[in-house]
Amino acid sequence: MAHPDDVDFGSAGTVAVWTDRGIEVTYLMVTDGDAGGFDDGMTRQEMAALRREEQRAAAKAVGVTDVRFLGYPDGRVEATLELRRDIARVIRQVRPDRVLMPSPERNYERIHPSHPDHRAVGSAALDAVYPDARNPYAFPELREEGLEAWTVREVWLNGGPVADHYVDVTEVFGRKLTALRSHASQVAHVPDLEGMLRGWMGANARAAGLPEGHLAEGYHVVSTA
Repeated sequence: MAHPDDVDFGSAGTVAVWTDRGIEVTYLMVTDGDAGGFDDGMTRQEMAALRREEQRAAAKAVGVTDVRFLGYPDGRVEATLELRRDIARVIRQVRPDRVLMPSPERNYERIHPSHPDHRAVGSAALDAVYPDARNPYAFPELREEGLEAWTVREVWLNGGPVADHYVDVTEVFGRKLTALRSHASQVAHVPDLEGMLRGWMGANARAAGLPEGHLAEGYHVVSTA
């Protein structure tokens, strides 16, 4: 994900479902979120440190303990070869079956998920999955670090214009809310965070054909095996 809190807005419920099933999850944040927040009295370095701690607390709420940061500048992320390499490095370290990432496509129905950093990270992450992480001759310095090629079976794109798979997160909604509230520097000003979440997650549940009152998170799932 691009920033601390991105995974929690879009996918904390899904992550809680996964960890409850015994699935190991690693978070990789490309930036520290240093351009976020609303406090002019805090330096950008202080904001970055705070947001790292907020993300670790949020991760703990949904059963994730492995949280990594690449430290790219918030608001200036581009889908460079360097970013592809850095993401491919973590893929080869962790060797995941599935990678969840922001959609690289702009969503004109709901513009907020289409932040430029999100789209850049989605593009770089998708390229890191295919072809970079699986190609032993891409970024030869990774093999010199002892990191052999790894093939990810599928990617889950979040926040894009297409959703073809939904996860019912009704039973873990409280943990998602706790995770998001851990990002106090970003959400403390939101008057009805729970109501906002229930609104769009309820719409996801209806699109998935779930019963009234259910909540869901939606994805475009792409096979990359």
